[in-house]
Parts: sequence; structure tokens; C-alpha cells
Amino acid sequence: MVVLLARRCAGVLLGLVTGVAELALLALAWPWRSRWVPRAVALERRRLAALLGQDGHAGDAGPGYLALRAVVAVLGGYVVLALVTVGTLFVTGAVWATVAGVSSPVTLAFPGIRLITETWAIGLLLGSLSLALGALAGWAVAGAERRLAVRFLGPGSRELMRRRIAELTATRRGVLRAVDEERRRIERDLHDGVQQRGVALSMLLGRARHDPAAAADLLEQAYGESRRLLDELRSVAWRVYPTALDELGLRAALLGMAEGAGAPVSVHYGLSGRPESEVETVLYFAAREAVTNAVKHARARDILIVLTEDERTVRMVVSDDGAGGADPAGGGLSGLARRVEALDGVFEVSSPPGGGTRVSVTLPREPSCA
Repeated sequence: MVVLLARRCAGVLLGLVTGVAELALLALAWPWRSRWVPRAVALERRRLAALLGQDGHAGDAGPGYLALRAVVAVLGGYVVLALVTVGTLFVTGAVWATVAGVSSPVTLAFPGIRLITETWAIGLLLGSLSLALGALAGWAVAGAERRLAVRFLGPGSRELMRRRIAELTATRRGVLRAVDEERRRIERDLHDGVQQRGVALSMLLGRARHDPAAAADLLEQAYGESRRLLDELRSVAWRVYPTALDELGLRAALLGMAEGAGAPVSVHYGLSGRPESEVETVLYFAAREAVTNAVKHARARDILIVLTEDERTVRMVVSDDGAGGADPAGGGLSGLARRVEALDGVFEVSSPPGGGTRVSVTLPREPSCA
């Protein structure tokens, strides 16, 4: 801790020197700033990394950063230098008075209290207090310089790692919530659809067993119910995960989803090849959720799915002419947003009332978690 504190104070005092030089350059060499500003910023980067623990800056900065940083460094550095100097003088004087035996008694009178001490003790106390205040001031100035560096030069590697860990933790929780919501949706589909048709089929077969006279008609009804049960099972299985997505790819899965959407859906597929399986899965479920919302809630009459790509990303936009007013914080859309964020993607929803809905998903071609 002492070594770290010494490094911070050394960085602040060095910043005082560079701050004075930068203020002089800003005042006297402003016309030639394009030559010396990049070098001064590079010098500050090295000082920040070596002494203040703020490394890995990726951003750029100009005279504005140098001017603001120089003011903070000069004012704060002066306070630190003054406190450290005064504290050092007091402590040195107290030690010298003790060694040389030149200390003299001092009487301190307070209301109801009378103390007799030595000058070396007072000097040591005042010196220690000044040094402690100087250390605190140096720590505060170092913190202010680090915040300025993050603002103008970008976060350092440690800050980037901290943000990345927080982001991964949040997206992990989000994916778990999305999975739980999907499980509940599957349970509702099974309970409200498949289970009800299974019960109806069982009742028809039971009636046919106990009523031979009407058995033929009841068996015909049971046959029709069994067909509807199979269709319902296929529909639930498709909503859980379509086999065409693995076997034939995203394009075939989207076309199959469009055929049974209940409204006209056009698919413009502009991808040159198959993306990663994780990317295909997220794109499919995003398109399915957007189309389902457009048909069920927005009463859309025309839906368009457009997929494009560039060297680094794959982008899908689902737009409709429905009633709009979709809530991005709703269960389905928020779950999709968490899925997209888990792959370092961007999920956007634009849905003004009466103006249709536009859902945009942008994903890296090769997600970092893939």
C-alpha cells in the first residue's frame, strides 16, 4: 500500500511538471500544436500507465484534454507538493531536535487542560499530519487524472475488463431468464393445445368403446382429432426448434416460418453463406417473434424480412405495416434482446403508434462466445 501510494504521489508530482510545460506550450506554441500535442498526449499516456495505473488507452485527445489536465495537475500537484514539503520539514526538524538535544518544552493551555510537551513532539505531529494530508490529496488528484483519462482517452484495460465482466454477467442472467420464459411458453403450448386435443381424442375413443352402434362415426371423429393432434405437435416442435434450421439452413427455416405465418411474409435473403449456428438460431427466433407479434398483436397485412451482411456483421430487419406501439420491454422482445446481447449483438426496436414496427438485429459473423 505504501509503495502504491508513493507511486501515485510521484505520478502527481511529475504531472505537475508536465502540466506547467503543457500550459506554457498552449500559451506560446499554439500555432504549432499539431506537432507537439500528439507527443504530449503520448507522454501523458506513459505517465498514466507507469505511475497512476491507467493503461491501455485506445482513444485520441487534443489540446482540450491537455489544458484541462494541466490545470488539475498544476493546482492539485501544488497542494500535494506544499503539504509534502511542509510535512518533511516538520519531521526532519523534529528528528534533528531529538538527536541534537536542542528541543525545548512547550506549554499548551486549553480550557480545563494544561499540557507540557516538547517542540520535537509538536513538529513530529504536525509533520505526520501534513504528510497524511499530502498523501490523501495525491490520491485524490490521481483519481481525478484517471477520470479525465477515461473521459478523453478512453478506458484502460482494467476498466475494459471490468465492464466486460459486468456485461457478461448481465447477459448470462438475461439468457437464463429468456430460457425460463421459453420453457413457460412451451408448457402453455402443450397444456392449451396438445393436452386438450389428447383429452378429446381419449374421450372419443372411450365413447366408441362403450357405444358400438356409434363406433364408426366416433372412430372417424377420433381419426380427425388424431390428425389435428399431430399437426399441433409438429407446430409446437417447430416453435421449439425447427429441424430445417440445422438441416437446410436459415433461409429454408425462414421460408417455412413465412408459409405458416398467417399473413403475407416476404423474405429477402442476402447472405452469401451460412452464418455460425448460434447466429442462425438467434436470427431465426428474432424473426419468428417479430412476425408472430406483427400478426397477433399489430394485425399487419404485409411483413418484410431482409438479411444483409458485410465483412464483420450480419444484419436482419423485420418490418411490418401493423398498428405499431410494440413495447421493447415486453416479455418476447426483451428475451430476444438478451439473446442478441449474449452474442455481442445489437437489438433495436422502432414502433411508433400507427406507424408499423421495425425490428433490427445486428450480430458479429463470428461471436466471441461461439
